[in-house]
Amino acid sequence: MDPSSVFELQSFFELINVILASGIVIVSFAFLLYLVIYNLRNNVARSFVTLLSCVLLTYFVDLAMFGTENPEAVSPWLRLQWVGIAFTPAAYLSFSNALLITTGARNRFRDVGVRVSYFLSTLLLLGVAFTDWVALSGALTHRAPHLLPGPLFPFFVLYFFTCVIWGAGNVLWARRRCLTSTSRRRMTYLAATFAAPAAGVFPYLLLTGWPSYAPGVTLWLLLVLGNVGVGLMLVLLAYSVAFFGALTPDRVVKHRLVRFLLRGPLVATLVIVVIIAASQAEGWLGLPSHRSMLFGVVGVILLLQLGIEVAKPLIDRALYRRDQPEIKWIQELGNRLLTTTDLHQFLENVLTALCDLLRTDAAFVAVIDGGTPHLEVVCGSLEESLTDPLPPEAWQGDLAGRQIERHGKLFVWDGYWLVPLRAKSQDIVIGMVGVAARAPEPDLLPEEQEGMDILLAQATAALEDRRLQQGLFSALRQIIPEIEDIQRRRGVVHYVGERALSQFNPVESSKFPKWVKGALTHYWGGPKLTSSPLLALRVVERAIQEHSGSTLTALQDVLKQAIERLRPEGQREMTTPEWILYNILELKFLQGHRVREIALRLAMSESDLYRKQRVAVEAVAQILAEMEREELENRE
Repeated sequence: MDPSSVFELQSFFELINVILASGIVIVSFAFLLYLVIYNLRNNVARSFVTLLSCVLLTYFVDLAMFGTENPEAVSPWLRLQWVGIAFTPAAYLSFSNALLITTGARNRFRDVGVRVSYFLSTLLLLGVAFTDWVALSGALTHRAPHLLPGPLFPFFVLYFFTCVIWGAGNVLWARRRCLTSTSRRRMTYLAATFAAPAAGVFPYLLLTGWPSYAPGVTLWLLLVLGNVGVGLMLVLLAYSVAFFGALTPDRVVKHRLVRFLLRGPLVATLVIVVIIAASQAEGWLGLPSHRSMLFGVVGVILLLQLGIEVAKPLIDRALYRRDQPEIKWIQELGNRLLTTTDLHQFLENVLTALCDLLRTDAAFVAVIDGGTPHLEVVCGSLEESLTDPLPPEAWQGDLAGRQIERHGKLFVWDGYWLVPLRAKSQDIVIGMVGVAARAPEPDLLPEEQEGMDILLAQATAALEDRRLQQGLFSALRQIIPEIEDIQRRRGVVHYVGERALSQFNPVESSKFPKWVKGALTHYWGGPKLTSSPLLALRVVERAIQEHSGSTLTALQDVLKQAIERLRPEGQREMTTPEWILYNILELKFLQGHRVREIALRLAMSESDLYRKQRVAVEAVAQILAEMEREELENRE
């Protein structure tokens, strides 16, 4: 083959490899961000984030060194790359151990093994950074920079593959422990793609070198094929991990993840392709490369966003399949619900049309809430009298003989014509419409009466729909804690069986400190106490029995016990450090003093008081968790 053709082919493979490496960096970083945002509280996701960070750093350094032909210049970068290489074995062990723990198989020996592996990885990194025991100065083979093996490099190879094989064994064991077809399928994906990070990170050229007689084009072809496999397996591996610890249904995770991948990594990768292609196409169509690059990047971003939006129905159909009718209905429901702004805009349109119809310059809609009217929407400028409470006579029973005059369906009051709005489902007044009177008595023409009836019917329907919607929202708020618990157990039961179906315990929730703060804030009564999730605590259940079924008194008593456990021994002092937390809790929540008064008594600023109050609330949450564990142990 012509040497120039071989060189062009090698350059082509180098460009393809750069594109693939860029894609792996983008995908790794994207999944890292996704898991940090949505799954960071889960041990499996956290350990996988560490593994992804190793892959990300390793490939990023490869990209940074692309095209460099000076071995001395790349040597610091190659040693920096060993941060990712050295810690990959430890991350593998940690990740596989977290998977086993998810299935209920906790082992102290494996936990110690993970700690030892991180210690060994740290020693290896120090050896690479400050000595030549593990790796020597850099070499350049067919424009592929790499370090040379040192005396202790065989130890690293043994350590690397021991950890990876041990980790693979852990994943296979975790798969055998899975209880359902769903969990077994996900573990199968993990087992099949488990080697992807190791395959992408391991420094092969330090192990085998590259024969001088072998063509460089073969080396770059192997790198391209390897990166294709690593990229595909990494996507599937990260996709499987994204379901661990997710409190939302699988369909939501799938939709969110696919949308994230399409709008993020896919767009970014294609932008990289356009940039590289434009840089190699100088003078194409008579345009300089930077201009072609600009047009190409803008075109790719806009066209892809449009394409994703157009393909959204197909994507939803592929993701949801069996649940498609229900999902479609839920999506349509979300688009059709009335927000407060939607209602105001609609009522403003109704009032505007009503003013135009009756040739008046002011109108309003009042809503009856809890038997009390309040202005909802105003069109034009109302008289000052309407800033006072609206008259109950406008909507209550018999109106004869009162200060408001009735004329058919309309009532005249203080310069306004009033029309009650009655719900069709229940014969009750839900609001009223007032129009500035154009005459002392209503003088509506037949066509005006007809148009007014139509507009009032529309306003009534809008108010009734919102009233029903608010009732639905109120019911949903009451069952949301149970729904969240069901979602949490839905994911856990795949792996740990009957233990996942035990009664909900608020201590397990990440919102537990927030619930404690809400209960303390409403200690003397309020929705955050009477409907607090803390009522599900076993220790509170026992207190309810002791207080003859009074949930409010029981929860107050448990909170007080938790605060009293923080009370130091000895004589109480207001300003000594060991008494500060107790004093804040006792003065603020049990006695109900104001912040300024408490700050003066404790000789501190209000900002310092707020900081210490947060610490005090967290301490109460820890005490409550200890009380709950004690109660569970006593029951067992």
